[in-house]
Order: sequence, then structure tokens, then C-alpha cells
Amino acid sequence: MGAMQPNRGTAAPRTAAAAAQQAQVAGSLAGAVDLAAIRARAEAAERAAAAPAPEGGSFVIDVTESTFQAEVIDRSFQVPVILDLWAAWCEPCKQLSPVLERLAAEGNGSWILAKIDIDSNPRLAEGLQVQSIPAVKAVLEGALAAEFNGALPEAEVRKFLAAVVEAAGGRLPAGAGVGDDEQDSPEGYEDARLDVAEDAVGRGDLDAAEAAYAEILTAEPGHPIAGLALSQIRLLRRAEAAGPDAVAQADADPGNAAAARSAADVELAQGQVDRAFDRLLAVIRATSGDERDSAREGLLELFALIGDDDPRVVSARKKLTAALF
Repeated sequence: MGAMQPNRGTAAPRTAAAAAQQAQVAGSLAGAVDLAAIRARAEAAERAAAAPAPEGGSFVIDVTESTFQAEVIDRSFQVPVILDLWAAWCEPCKQLSPVLERLAAEGNGSWILAKIDIDSNPRLAEGLQVQSIPAVKAVLEGALAAEFNGALPEAEVRKFLAAVVEAAGGRLPAGAGVGDDEQDSPEGYEDARLDVAEDAVGRGDLDAAEAAYAEILTAEPGHPIAGLALSQIRLLRRAEAAGPDAVAQADADPGNAAAARSAADVELAQGQVDRAFDRLLAVIRATSGDERDSAREGLLELFALIGDDDPRVVSARKKLTAALF
């Protein structure tokens, strides 16, 4: 698809700067609404949702090289997975592991503890770049998000876990709650209704595209493709509405989360992904309370739009966890 001109009605832009920004945002639409990428991510979420629950309802599992993919990578698309890398000869491990196991039970499924004996699984230890134990690593959406070494005091471990869960959105990631009906119908992703929406995107008619995706969601509220595509179109709407001075206004008031979110929308729509992430991370580091919460929520929304397997999201999520921890 080439550059597109969204249907914005008959009102003319008030300034040349506004017109230039609108043209730039419109030109980014082809990359923003990438149905092929969305479909691939929907399939990954479906595979994760099909992963069996831990046996007996336990939130502590033993992981080996043969089960790492299913128990850690796939499961981390549902909830954060915390790796406890240990060995029988490690005295500090004997102090930390019981604390982690107790906190996992206390977490009641908000995260899963995966225990890995490095002596029995040397290739895992090597792949995870374990240099000393105990080593604790957090996996979110298939990627390493945070880690620490040594037997930290329980209060510090609690802070680490709280930061990881918060970085994950404080809830199950998208796709974890897909019901049996959706799981049984992957062919629904080839729905002809998506073609109608894509055709509207192709001719630059955002009104029609938004209406088409909204209609799909009315019929199927859990539809992962239509939901994400609609979110991307609405991002472009917000970017256009932010105005040509959004970035300058945010730069002038760096502690204003609302201004930062508007500027980040503009930057993301223009393809400046890292700049958008860094802007919101700066607010999170510099503020507290409602401003910090708003900036974090905005950052998580942008993560969802780009995709958790994107290296820029993986890097920014690590920075988010560090900022919260």
C-alpha cells in the first residue's frame, strides 16, 4: 500500500504545519495497520492459550530442556514466568527458593515460578547466560524482561515481582483469555469481513475502516485481529487530533503525562517508536501517583500496538521494569 489520505471531512487544516503533520501521519498508515503481522501475533497468542495449566493448580513448576518451550516461552504469553535457577550445592539457593515458592502461592496465579536445576540442564543455563546462582529472571511474552542475582531480602524480592507484574499490565496479557470457541476456529482469521476493512484502509477511508472493524468486534468482542487494527487506527486519529505543537508542548512540560501521551502518539504514528517509548519512560521515572500511572498505561498501550516480540518493545519493557523496581 502506498501513502494514504484519510477521509477527514471538508474542514481544511488551519496551518501549513498541521497539514504537513496530517500528511505524515496519513503516510504512516500502511505500516501501522499491518494485518499480516497482526494475524501472526494472533496465532502466537492462540498457541499460548492452548498451553496446559500447571498440574494440580500449582504455581510452582520444575522445568527441563525438553519442557522449556511450553512451560516458559509459551506460558509467558499468559502470565509472567519467573525463573529460579538453582543447584543442590548452592546454599544461598536454599534460602531464596522457599521464599519464591511461598510468594508464588501468595500470588495465586498472577505469575508462575519455573525452577531450573542448572546441573541437570546445563544447556539452559548456558543459553540463559547464567554466571552465578541463585539467578532469578523474569520472562514476559517470550522475552527476558528483568533479572537479579543472589539471595535478596524478601522485601526486595517482593518489589521485583510487583514491578514485573505491573510491567505486564497487572493482568493477563492479550490472548490469555481466549475462549474455547475462538480457539476452535482459527479459520475465522480469514474472515471476509477483514477484507472489507482492509479495502477501506487501502483507499485511505479511515471512517469506513473503523466502522468495519467495530462491526466485527460487535459480533465477536474477543476478535484479536479486528481489536488491534482498530486500536491502530484510533492511534492515528489521536495523532492527528494532537496538533502540530504536541511534541513541543510535551518537551516544555516533561512531567505532564497527558502531554507526553499525545506527543508519543504523534511520534509512534510517524514511525519514531523508540522516541515515543523513551518519552513515556522519562515521565515514569520522574513522576509518581496519577501522572506515573497514566504514563505507564500509555506505554503499555503502545507496546500492544507494536507487538511484544518486537526488539524495541523488549528493550523498553526491560527499562520499564527497572524504572518500576
